[in-house]
Amino acid sequence: MTTGEILWALRADCPIPPPRLSPHADQVQEWLLGVLPTLDLPLDDTALHRLSRGAFARYAGRLYPAATEADLRVLTALFTWFFLVDDACDGPDRLTPEQIRALRDGTLALLHDGPRARHAGLTGPLRQLLVLAWREPHQRMPAWWRLRVAKAVARHLDGTRQEALNKETGHRPAVSEYVELRRATSAAEVSYPLVEFAGGRPLPDPVYHHPLLREIAQVGNDLLSWYNDLASLERDRATAGGHNLVLALEGELAVSSAEAVELAAGRWRDSMRRFVGLRAVVPSFGPALDGAVSDHLDGIAYAVRGTIDWTVESARYPAATVQRASGA
Repeated sequence: MTTGEILWALRADCPIPPPRLSPHADQVQEWLLGVLPTLDLPLDDTALHRLSRGAFARYAGRLYPAATEADLRVLTALFTWFFLVDDACDGPDRLTPEQIRALRDGTLALLHDGPRARHAGLTGPLRQLLVLAWREPHQRMPAWWRLRVAKAVARHLDGTRQEALNKETGHRPAVSEYVELRRATSAAEVSYPLVEFAGGRPLPDPVYHHPLLREIAQVGNDLLSWYNDLASLERDRATAGGHNLVLALEGELAVSSAEAVELAAGRWRDSMRRFVGLRAVVPSFGPALDGAVSDHLDGIAYAVRGTIDWTVESARYPAATVQRASGA
């Protein structure tokens, strides 16, 4: 099977029902495309067209289908910020590890202290976009929730910096090392507390960090990350320096690319079975919390299935969209 065929087979076998798409998604996408040129981003018509076809509002609209239109604008702006950072850290003129460290420090200053915070590591259009995205959460959400988001963003940017260091030194991670690093670079851990922003029911720390809920979140992270690795394999082969599950399996096990793709797909299926089993044994946390816990778990599931469905829709991943165009 080709990689595209495997992507569609995994999607067909996914037991998580597709979340409904937010009714505001397309309108928010139009809003985003109107806002981006005002932020002085270095976007020509080609780049704007690429962002349009990336359909980031439809991605956010799958993960947070019940968000209000105003909140979906916030979430879409945050998603776009992370994708722009990802592109800045992964392209031919990518940021150096030192620049990523400065970006991390500047980002955390803004997340902790609010949109008025200034730091040399975060300037220009990226700062303007994050200010736009963070103003409402910073005003509306409690300080301990904002700290939860900031910690997740720090872990993501620390992982991104480590990947950049690996590329700079030519270090290609082994499978276990890669899997742990990928959990940071995926930004899934940032998407989870945003469920609480969209739903308005933040979980207290002892529940949010309950071992079973953390395990479910980690497996969900693996599922969406590995699916993305399959979708971006050909691009990653040229630019990622071995930072892709398939490439890590190839290098460690000395197998062909086709065999490594099958092994990655097998890992994904095993983890999906584990995900379903873990969700089935979540206990009650009491009537005051069970609704928020259910929202949290649904949000993790939406992140997995929403990533799958957005991947086969978005022009960002040709391996999946080519397969769709061929009639799969």
